[in-house]
Amino acid sequence: MNKNHLVAIMAGGIGSRFWPMSRQNFPKQFLDILGTGKTLIQDTYARFAGFIPNENIFVVTTTEYKDIVKKQLPHLAEENILCEPSRKNTAPCIAYISYKLFQKYPKGNLICAPADHLITDTIGFTKICLEALNFINKHNALITLGIKPTYPNTGYGYIQHEQQPVSDNIYKVKTFTEKPNTELANTFISSGDFLWNAGIFVWQVQNIIKAFEKYLPEMAEIFSAEKNLFNTDKETEAVERIYPQCTNISIDFGIMEKADNVYIIPSSFGWSDLGTWNSAYENMPKDYFDNAVSGNHVIVFDSNKNMIHADKNKLVVLQGLEDYIVVDTKDALLICKKDKEQDIKEYVAEVKRNKGEKYL
Repeated sequence: MNKNHLVAIMAGGIGSRFWPMSRQNFPKQFLDILGTGKTLIQDTYARFAGFIPNENIFVVTTTEYKDIVKKQLPHLAEENILCEPSRKNTAPCIAYISYKLFQKYPKGNLICAPADHLITDTIGFTKICLEALNFINKHNALITLGIKPTYPNTGYGYIQHEQQPVSDNIYKVKTFTEKPNTELANTFISSGDFLWNAGIFVWQVQNIIKAFEKYLPEMAEIFSAEKNLFNTDKETEAVERIYPQCTNISIDFGIMEKADNVYIIPSSFGWSDLGTWNSAYENMPKDYFDNAVSGNHVIVFDSNKNMIHADKNKLVVLQGLEDYIVVDTKDALLICKKDKEQDIKEYVAEVKRNKGEKYL
């Protein structure tokens, strides 16, 4: 294993589209969404531990989730858990880990990845990551991993690349497009040069810092002013001063869509961002009637194509449902048509208006 290969697992999100299972105090990255016996962050950590030294794996989360991370990742050193005082999107998160790591690893090569994605082909994923690490070690490049689309999904961002590779399976990026409508998504699929944006990045630490200095100079100045306090007992105080000054902005919008040294690797390693209950349904085993069931005591009659998640100790009996999401927890029950899952955020907002924070 290369001592200059580093990983930052981003684990600060709330995961509101997985309500009522995902809650503000215990969001989806810490849950066993698919009923596999492992949480999403545990799977992510294990995936990287196969080819990255354990001491070089870092988790960036919020202060409120630090103890959960410690409990779920007992082999991770406490100093490798970075705590953001507030959620400011991915750009400040990546700036924090980058400026911190640069002090110890000036020649570090960094992979930044979300904690809550599903990847079923670990060997294929490792191969792609090592290809990316090898490329950025020789070039001033910001690499993003693109997923070869299998259907015109309107919930993902798309990245267009040049037709000719600059190296084996590595292409220069042309354009970024946010979630398209169905017609545009079909056009992207037909063209053959668009990929889903997986939100997984690979770069040299020094080069992403240069990109911050060029494209987000105010943010770079804020972090640079405090950088000498990182990796000291003053780090927490420094971060608490930094974050209120940071713009809430994604790394895609702040840097990747503007930079001229962005490259992409077309990838197929069984990826899903597990952003919705439907995506969980697609990635779970089904019974004879195409029901995806997570729960030890679920009995189904005359029902098909449902996503069912129940407490492992609770008996749940369903009859006569088709294409529904049913999520039963100790204090909340969601029954929702699968084609209405994008409205779950609205339902959660209505719960907050009527019932306060208790069920969030």
